[in-house]
Amino acid sequence: MAKMRAVQVVGPGKPFETVERDVPEPGAGSVRIRVQACGVCHSDVLTTEGYWPGIAYPRVPGHEIAGVVDAVGAGVTAWKAGDRAGVGWHGGSCGQCVSCRRGDYVMCRVGNQVPGIAYDGGYADFVVAPSGALARIPDALTAAEAAPLMCAGVTTFNGLRHAGAGPGDLVAVLGLGGLGHLGVQFAAKMGFDTVAIARGGDKEKLARQLGARVYIDSQAQDPAVELTKLGGARVVLATITNGAAMAATIGGLGVDGRLLVLGAPQDPLQVPAGLLIFGRRSVAGWASGTSSDSEDTMAFAAQTGVRSLNELFPLERATEGYARMMSGDARFRVVLTTGK
Repeated sequence: MAKMRAVQVVGPGKPFETVERDVPEPGAGSVRIRVQACGVCHSDVLTTEGYWPGIAYPRVPGHEIAGVVDAVGAGVTAWKAGDRAGVGWHGGSCGQCVSCRRGDYVMCRVGNQVPGIAYDGGYADFVVAPSGALARIPDALTAAEAAPLMCAGVTTFNGLRHAGAGPGDLVAVLGLGGLGHLGVQFAAKMGFDTVAIARGGDKEKLARQLGARVYIDSQAQDPAVELTKLGGARVVLATITNGAAMAATIGGLGVDGRLLVLGAPQDPLQVPAGLLIFGRRSVAGWASGTSSDSEDTMAFAAQTGVRSLNELFPLERATEGYARMMSGDARFRVVLTTGK
């Protein structure tokens, strides 16, 4: 039996273990991918710390997967060995609940089959996933470039294109980290009048290089006041994990403006009702997308030059890469590579 490397977690709060496992065989309707790159996402904490209810251990984390199809299971006709493919947060669904029967697979009531949570993910040389969860990777993107687009990328791209803004509308991206640096690029390339909001004047140069026309330093300026001066934002894309900082932008939304929440703060998001009522403002959330949404994200990135800024770590340094991501010091996504 052929062997592979896998980086697993044996329980909540336990350190990573690099182990040797048998290379898994794809069952009916599934595909085996030879992993070339896997992004390290903050959501991996759901696995490493056991925050996801019912997760079974040991478990291999990782849901920003990019590689090459290695083998296909019975009944799979859309994929063949050698095809480039990725898998993201949406790693499959039940196909039978109300949401799935309406085609809203990401909102599967039974539970989205997230790689690294529902089944072993991409911190390994090989991964097996349902064929419907695979997204084709365009030739213009390397595996390391494609991997973060399978979660961080599709979340920002898909959120923006469903946020209700049109070309020329003022769109602000709150945060300039792993999600935000992609959000600024996507917003600018989509034709929005793009504003970046982050802490500190040192980030202004990068924000403008990524495509922001205006930069707001939230440490020195009131984001709501500054957005109001610009006429009010149609959308504030909140990529951070600070509820108070999100709420501080609501007053800067224009009429019918929307705060679209992508980050998941621990603290409550406290919203003054008057700001919603007297301006028809709203607050909404957005989660990821399907495999076809990931394909749209990658195609758009390939066509327009949007790229994730990555720090690469070999698979055997997964512990170091994960710690780098958790520290908040990574610029901007950490990606594990297998050398395959």
